Amino acid sequence: MAGGLIGLVLTGSAARVGVEPFFMELIAGMEEALAPAGVTVLLLVVPDLEAELATYRRWARDRTVTAVVVVNLVHDDVRPAHVAGLGLPVVLAGKHPGPFAKVVTDDAGAMTTAIETLSALGHRVVGRVSGPADLVHTAERTTAIRAAAGRRGVTVRIVEGDYSAEGGVRGLRELLAASPRPTAIVFDNDVMAVAAEQELIRSGTPVPGEVSLLACDDSPLCELAVPPLSALGTDVHEHGLTLGRAVLDLVRGEPGREHAGPLISIRQRDSTGPAPA
Repeated sequence: MAGGLIGLVLTGSAARVGVEPFFMELIAGMEEALAPAGVTVLLLVVPDLEAELATYRRWARDRTVTAVVVVNLVHDDVRPAHVAGLGLPVVLAGKHPGPFAKVVTDDAGAMTTAIETLSALGHRVVGRVSGPADLVHTAERTTAIRAAAGRRGVTVRIVEGDYSAEGGVRGLRELLAASPRPTAIVFDNDVMAVAAEQELIRSGTPVPGEVSLLACDDSPLCELAVPPLSALGTDVHEHGLTLGRAVLDLVRGEPGREHAGPLISIRQRDSTGPAPA
């Protein structure tokens, strides 16, 4: 394989995608793996599923791309079979029951680590602002955090977010209105966590003195927050490298298989502390 484009479609508003460090770092990793073969990523942001499927049809008809990477898998996702039916090789970023090449990260392990860390600090009521409920990895995280909390005697309250700053603040307010309210909150991405922390600081609520915060998707946003946010860190760049290598393997004729994504670790900073007395 020499030269070509790898298609990646993100569904949502361009403004929201533009502030998500996750996807920019993921693409950078993919580009590093693909560049020696003269391949690059063609990124397109579309408003909805219908537009995404239409994009794949157009790419296949015009032979625009050599392969496609599909992200943000949902339950009963129609996209992998749709892309494969168009004759395009496809690599999935996430779990899927079909016989596709895929790169899978340990989302369940991330939530287990979160609960173990927070319960060791004395937190007995933990909130979580999740990503969209229809995403496969959101459901996996939900199952895992409930199971881990049950083993540790921790009560978990979950509200659904949408990965946006506004969603993080809405989720924070809903959780803090509960009784008893959580002394620690886990956010499914960095943007929601940073926005929630700013809201707490504006309202005079000490972090972590009164509420501890923990983000998924560690990024420079977490490091630059005040106080710096603890995070469940996946090496997103390495994840992108693995996706890029999986694409190259597939288009070179190797059979599709499951690739393990990077390990998840917790990076403790100043936003988590012992539960208040």
